[in-house]
Amino acid sequence: MGVIELEGLTKIYDDYTAVDHIDLSVEQGEIFGLLGPNGAGKTTTILMMLGLIEPTSGSVRVCQIDSIRYPMEVKQRVGYLPDDLGFYDERTGLENLLLTAQLNGIPLKEARSRAEILLDRVGLAHAAHQKAGTYSRGMRQRLGLADVLMKKPEVIVLDEPTLGLDPEGMQELLALIQSLSRNENMTVLLSSHHLYQVQQICDRVGLFVGGRLMAVGPIDQLAREMFKDEPLVVFLRCSPASDQLREEVLSVPGVISAETEGDQWEVTCERDVSAEIARTVVENGARLQHLFTKDYGLDEIYRRYF
Repeated sequence: MGVIELEGLTKIYDDYTAVDHIDLSVEQGEIFGLLGPNGAGKTTTILMMLGLIEPTSGSVRVCQIDSIRYPMEVKQRVGYLPDDLGFYDERTGLENLLLTAQLNGIPLKEARSRAEILLDRVGLAHAAHQKAGTYSRGMRQRLGLADVLMKKPEVIVLDEPTLGLDPEGMQELLALIQSLSRNENMTVLLSSHHLYQVQQICDRVGLFVGGRLMAVGPIDQLAREMFKDEPLVVFLRCSPASDQLREEVLSVPGVISAETEGDQWEVTCERDVSAEIARTVVENGARLQHLFTKDYGLDEIYRRYF
């Protein structure tokens, strides 16, 4: 059984179905990405997982606890970082963390030690005694992550965590999230509509479309399934690129077409015959500089669905 288990999870508002019979299992230590446009149902699903809103039907269990019947127990074991962060701006970063510790019943001495360690870990040790109201967006996001980690959660749920961050701040936050999963076996559920960041760190993704979870799996597996009927494209660079060499490449069984522009080649194939193409290039006296097959990433998958 996974750390997060959703079965037939549904939320209907009047005649509008926000989440439509979602089935999902997220394993211990996994970084799982919920991907979809705004309004697809990602945040509603998260709020039901945390026991913050009740589903119309279906079941949800987090850390083997029923979120509907025992929401407080779930909140004790899950850290949640929403897209809109709220802190006491007149208090320092450290004071905000100590307040969170108080609310979670953590003794002051232990809380101070843990807060200082976490502030250092998220790169805010220098701003520990600075008022949170003076923090930049990126600093507030990092303080939010430290705040989430104060109670040592088993699962962290991040809703659009890099919203409004500059590229450097985004990379730093993603590296922190990945470190938590890899080094501490922490389960991370990440909701986002930013394709690149999801592809960068998630082990698996779920694609939300109109309240429904249309596809779930590792990105490479989804790509293989979705584009299995598409011809394979091989890109290569070699010189000299003669008409005779092009004819030899076209004669390789499985090659459909070969387009050239200078020493750049784009070869379309029925299947992966990149090894045969490389051998043909070398045997015909040309110098092969690079060769790779086209990988379908989240951008192609996303366009296909949306």
